[in-house]
Amino acid sequence: MRSKLLGLALLLSAAPAAAQQDLSKVEIRVERIAPGVAVLFGAGGNIGLSYGEDGNAIVDDQFAPLTDRILAAIATVDPDPVRFVINTHWHFDHTGGNENLGKRGAVIVAHDNVRARMSTEQFLSAMNRRVPPSPKEALPVVTFADGVSLHLNGDRVHVVHVADAHTDGDSLVHWQGANVLHMGDTFFHRVSFPFVDLSSGGSIDGVIAAANRGLELANASTRIIPGHGPVATRQNLVAYRDMLVDIRGKVAAGIKANRTLAQIRATAPAARYGMPSGFIKPDQFVEAVYNSLRNPPKQAPQAQGGKPHRH
Repeated sequence: MRSKLLGLALLLSAAPAAAQQDLSKVEIRVERIAPGVAVLFGAGGNIGLSYGEDGNAIVDDQFAPLTDRILAAIATVDPDPVRFVINTHWHFDHTGGNENLGKRGAVIVAHDNVRARMSTEQFLSAMNRRVPPSPKEALPVVTFADGVSLHLNGDRVHVVHVADAHTDGDSLVHWQGANVLHMGDTFFHRVSFPFVDLSSGGSIDGVIAAANRGLELANASTRIIPGHGPVATRQNLVAYRDMLVDIRGKVAAGIKANRTLAQIRATAPAARYGMPSGFIKPDQFVEAVYNSLRNPPKQAPQAQGGKPHRH
């Protein structure tokens, strides 16, 4: 739990500041959750791992100072190098290791908007911080508009874009054979209310739609990897979706009644769900829902459509 909270705390700072945080004591823990699939917990977003005869592919890669420890942990499962990195979105606690792995030959795959945002300076309004452009080696090399599939280790790893959710570049990653689903930061499980990054094109309606898409992909036996928190079940995701719908409905009713944000907050629409010590507090989440409903997501930054392509 300590490492999960550290990862969430690091997300509060911009990339340069995060690099100055003490990551020296972070341990990378590996949990095998299905044949050919494991999850790595450390600091930052949870890492999904596909391993087997075709080599290793990972979903997200946390922070740059952790790369060697992440690779050492992967080697306890499979000694082969990492061939592919799939980014669920652009935030640096999920893409911080891109540059290191790109320099080692890994092919980075992500939605078009992930490359677009990582290629330019970004401003995270919720944190009042600017994030500089990423170096070339950190950028996705293969991008897509709607989805892409990787046929690896006897499985089809299907990557599905979900629009305007946590950001405008989110993807769900589904191991169809192993029945594992990585939700990225469209799903925060038991550690915090979700972070809806409005400045990156996120929206409460998009987060709800992403949860519903995940439920379409999952069944009662699916192991679900959240962006932050422990491995979950479809039932956990149902409860999460229902929480989002409930809070959104209460905030929308307040807006319809011409109540101010302060007045809506006073009714404590998120209080029954707890998590007051999480990264995103109840009032912060209510404010994000309020602002999301009052203002549509920003225009995607030079998003490109079409089939998957290399840059």
